[in-house]
Amino acid sequence: MPAPLMLIETTPDLPEAADAVVIGAGIVGVFAAYHLAKRGLKVAILEKGRVGAEQSSRNWGWCRQQNRDARELPMATKSLDLWEEFAAETGEDTGFRRCGLLYLSNNEEELSGWARWRDFARTVGVTTHMLDQAAATSRAETTGRVWKGGVFSPSDGIANPASAAPAVAHAILKLGGTVHQSCAARGIETEGGRLSAVVTERGTIRTKLAVLAGGAWASAFCRQLGFRFPQASIRSSILSVGPGEGTIPDALHTAAISVTRRGNGGHTLAISGRGRVDPTAQQLRFAPQFLPMFLRRWKSLAPGGLEGVRSGHESLARWRLDRPTPMERMRILDPAVDEGTIRLTHKRAIELLPALDGRPVTATWAGYIDSTPDGVPAIGEVTGLPGFVLAAGFSGHGFGIGPGAGHLIADIMTGDEPIVDPRPYHPDRFGKSSWGKVADF
Repeated sequence: MPAPLMLIETTPDLPEAADAVVIGAGIVGVFAAYHLAKRGLKVAILEKGRVGAEQSSRNWGWCRQQNRDARELPMATKSLDLWEEFAAETGEDTGFRRCGLLYLSNNEEELSGWARWRDFARTVGVTTHMLDQAAATSRAETTGRVWKGGVFSPSDGIANPASAAPAVAHAILKLGGTVHQSCAARGIETEGGRLSAVVTERGTIRTKLAVLAGGAWASAFCRQLGFRFPQASIRSSILSVGPGEGTIPDALHTAAISVTRRGNGGHTLAISGRGRVDPTAQQLRFAPQFLPMFLRRWKSLAPGGLEGVRSGHESLARWRLDRPTPMERMRILDPAVDEGTIRLTHKRAIELLPALDGRPVTATWAGYIDSTPDGVPAIGEVTGLPGFVLAAGFSGHGFGIGPGAGHLIADIMTGDEPIVDPRPYHPDRFGKSSWGKVADF
């Protein structure tokens, strides 16, 4: 049972030229293309599989400021406004609404950490409410438990992963852009030291601007171009249940389980941070940089199997532009679910929220969450390759900040005033690996 996904039409003919090409039609890629098209650019967006079919449709759907890294918080705040602006401007339905996010805990250390973040958030104009025992227990009446405390972030919200990226792609089509599904980008061409074209399995598009928003495939693609981008993926498994009786919060997080309401009245269930690490050649290559993160998360991560090798997204292999690539052999990353995690998730959800008992499981799925060593995305023009922008490694945060990331990418590509300070996101923070000089892989 795959993750639910709305389908979008494909533009039949590949253009010979475009003002900008976007590689990857996940939520970041489509919002980048949308903001470029809004500025009058002729945009072509390439997707090896279906629009939004990988992690953009396999996440919780949370659009939050709460507990964001200080570097990401400005983009998260801007993104909430941009979710609303997109709906108002286009009439497209992404399912976004500011329902507020509820966090509950019986752990004093965790509550203290949330309080410290609340104090920091106040300094940048973000409102979040700490809940004492009475308030937390009242808001969580449906659990039938007493809670020491919690947090409610009223301006945060959720959107629908099944329809958000396709809705944005539809808006791109209405602005005159083109959307090409089952059309993998294989590489690029240069002229005079700068980008001159993007090569696809169906032909070549002449362009001076391109962005790689390839999700878990980005590092392998960068390797073909001769620069080093450290990236690792975690396989996460979640499920959804159908609608039923009982009042359940729209978006609830506890250490045991997280629950999100869907538009049909059903809910998505997940265990925050839990996942499998499927060993691959790429993961072994970048292991020294990711070891600190894995050590911090060792309680929630477990060794995986050969799913990563089978999927091919973290291979160190080189490919040719005139032959099929790993991306054409694996159009959509759809790894096997961790059945043990699914059973545990369902059990915990029913224990916490008895109203879920008896509701049918409507889908189970897994996805690869691509991460950087510091958990903050890489967004910026590749050093030494004018016109080529990298936007990847969103570390499980990409869906919520997709609108802001797309706006920033368009700002960088067009030279407009950036919506947020771009410096904390630049890929060079992982060590410079200029275009044309093959890094030590």
